[in-house]
Amino acid sequence: MERAAVFDVDGTLVDTNHLHVATWWEAFRQAGHKVPMHAIHRSIGLGSEDLVARLLGDRRDTDQDAELSAAHKALYGQYFDRLPAFEDAGRLLRRLDHDGWKVVLATSASGPELSALRRAISADDAITATASADDVEEGKPAPEPVEHALELAGVPAERAVFVGDTVWDMRAGSRAGVRCLGVLCGGIPRADLEEAGAEAVYDDPAHLLSDLKNSPLA
Repeated sequence: MERAAVFDVDGTLVDTNHLHVATWWEAFRQAGHKVPMHAIHRSIGLGSEDLVARLLGDRRDTDQDAELSAAHKALYGQYFDRLPAFEDAGRLLRRLDHDGWKVVLATSASGPELSALRRAISADDAITATASADDVEEGKPAPEPVEHALELAGVPAERAVFVGDTVWDMRAGSRAGVRCLGVLCGGIPRADLEEAGAEAVYDDPAHLLSDLKNSPLA
């Protein structure tokens, strides 16, 4: 039977979480909001609308949401030509593809941002499909992004593993019924990932690749 290895992208395969933190902070600052960076960091991995709602609350001027998102996209877009993939991210995907896994990306990124991330990973030959923000109505921690990734792969949840770096990833994967692996390279503590549903936690893609034979992706 076929198997699916589903991967989050930001903070998992590409070292972008802190770029998102800085550019969201600047977007909020330009709009007159003082939002601490540590709070933004804990919200990375949510879709833009959910991130703004979590950080500014229900009493915010929701008419400003689209402007905040656009400002963040413009600021973050300055880095598209130099987004850094984590060490061995591409090699990990190619190894899994070689081992018979269907590799699928599940990300809140879309459009030019997603294209830039895929260029950074440089492993398109190993990627079966991508579930982007454009494909789902609800983002993580709802299970829909992971469920859609499994639909694209044609693989049931019990034959899949999801790898991510945030509690939102772990919750989405757990709700979708897949085994979840966490990575620490996004900056979220091990205990938080485990509490949210991570079966095992690795430092980064290189660590997971080096210990692949002992992992749920063996």
